[in-house]
Amino acid sequence: MTKTINTERRKWLTLGALTLGATALLPKKSLAIVSTDRPQSLMIKNINTGESLKFEMFPQQHVDQHQLSDLSYLFRDHRSEKTKTIDPGLFDQLFRLQVLLGVQKPILLISGYRAKETNNSMRGKKRGVAKDSYHTKAQAMDFRIEGVQLSNIRNAMLKIKAGGVGYYAKSNFVHIDTGPVRTW
Repeated sequence: MTKTINTERRKWLTLGALTLGATALLPKKSLAIVSTDRPQSLMIKNINTGESLKFEMFPQQHVDQHQLSDLSYLFRDHRSEKTKTIDPGLFDQLFRLQVLLGVQKPILLISGYRAKETNNSMRGKKRGVAKDSYHTKAQAMDFRIEGVQLSNIRNAMLKIKAGGVGYYAKSNFVHIDTGPVRTW
């Protein structure tokens, strides 16, 4: 009697076992972000205008156009009142940061989008303002989180490895952007 082996079934069983083994290696917080069916929420307060916005988003989805429009207005250059569509990748980074830190506290926005004129003016007055800043491309933000040590924010952002991370302890903020992974 000849026995036939179903190789297709074995492939699927092996793939399933490998997947289970791989998820066992993920940190529990990473699994939570993948497996949750509840939306995550972000509360962002612009410290320059006093405006704030709370929005929800399901993990693994993008900010919808209406939310992005509201967020871009919140992130506007408060000096010139100019607005540019903010890179949604920043909000993905913030959601991941909240999960990593295990907090849902207000994010205090210090600087979001900056018009080129504003950036050039700041370059003339302050050191450390980049000529081609990611702020002028609507791909950066400077912030802190209410009640969370700045060094903890920086360390968590470094673990995420999702763009640039600048640490400004004396000025009390962390810079993140959606450019290449780098740190200063």
